[in-house]
Amino acid sequence: MGQVVRAVGAGVCLVLATAQVLAQSAPPAAAADGPDWPARPYETADGARAVTGAASGDRAPSLSPGTYTDALPAGERKHYRVRLDDRSNAYVSAVLAPPPGDTVAATDGMRIELVDAGGTQCSDVTDVTFGGNTPRPVADYATRRIAPGRKCQAEGEYVFTVEAIGAGSGARKWPVEIRFMLEPGLKAGSSAPSAEGPGQGRTPQPPQGAPKGAEGGTGFNDARAIGHGRWRDVLNPGDSHYYKVPLDWGQRLFLDATFGYGGRDGDGSDSPRDGEKVPDGVQIALYNTARGFVESVDADHPDRSVTLDTAPAAFDNRVVSRNEVGAMRFSGWYYVRVSLARDVAAPVPLTLGVGIEGEPAEAPPYDGDPLAAGFGVTPGDRLGARAGGPAGDADRSATMRIVGYSGIGLGSALVLGLAAWTAVSRRSRSTTPPTPWNP
Repeated sequence: MGQVVRAVGAGVCLVLATAQVLAQSAPPAAAADGPDWPARPYETADGARAVTGAASGDRAPSLSPGTYTDALPAGERKHYRVRLDDRSNAYVSAVLAPPPGDTVAATDGMRIELVDAGGTQCSDVTDVTFGGNTPRPVADYATRRIAPGRKCQAEGEYVFTVEAIGAGSGARKWPVEIRFMLEPGLKAGSSAPSAEGPGQGRTPQPPQGAPKGAEGGTGFNDARAIGHGRWRDVLNPGDSHYYKVPLDWGQRLFLDATFGYGGRDGDGSDSPRDGEKVPDGVQIALYNTARGFVESVDADHPDRSVTLDTAPAAFDNRVVSRNEVGAMRFSGWYYVRVSLARDVAAPVPLTLGVGIEGEPAEAPPYDGDPLAAGFGVTPGDRLGARAGGPAGDADRSATMRIVGYSGIGLGSALVLGLAAWTAVSRRSRSTTPPTPWNP
């Protein structure tokens, strides 16, 4: 028996060592030869309250600041009431998150708006669509901003509306998560610091060093905190992985996403291997602290690297009409969503470079506590993001997933090793897949 155990141990060591090499260099098996790689469903916030939107504003349920879940049937509009004062900036966001196996069209999605008691629109009506046949979570917000000469400045009841748009599958009823946030206004007689901040006009330097393991979350609520540095993950077909980065006033964000094998992960080179291309259907999207869309980029060219950089976070950005600048209006967590189309042949390794440029600048003179309202970052946030959570666990998770993605030869070795181990110990273990969101 000692010989069997030694043989099994050697086999398992060989399997794990091979898997480590595969995690850095070799592509997984083609989909036709491998298992079905399930995409993970969106996870709602802990403590989110279930609510049922009404068909009209006069019957709409009242929401206080917080997070809520509902379901949006095809072709329907749902209304919710929020009460606003005459001092705070209001942000009401919606996340539409179909189950990964649902059928969607590029023009499917939702329309959101916020109106006052008289029906005046407080900000532009926003259409948010999937832009393809992959049911990735999509999000944006409607706003009421306090400023002289703007609409919707009075205290009172306002109505937030979410409407399903597009054809899609006629019988669908998709989950929607709503978040209502109030940003304190500025002290009377004060003004915000200038939008000019550290790093303005410079190209951020990409981070250096070996990447750390960091498995992304399924959405805004379980997004993986990451900071300045390089991070490694693996995406299944149809997956959307979320990461969050802390940005202070005056700081800007630079993202450099590299897909595939080798390159920066293994040989220190930024160049793709001969014949290697970015898989079709890779998209990176950036959202701000209140879940407002900032900008996105698609990897539809033959390079393996996709970059995105932002304006410095500044209170005055909100007066800029260009969304990629106007949405950089907070200090706080910024959310990075990396999505892989579900018709991609196999899982794809990701190396995400995160550059944070600039020292923290002066904060606006808020008439209230922005941190209590969900805005801003703390020293603890920055420290946790630099660590990226338990990197060892993330590395181990990524390695074990690569074991599952490798070819039949490695799979056979693993099966034989496990069979022998079972014969010796007669023990087994099982795992339970995540429960889909079903509000």
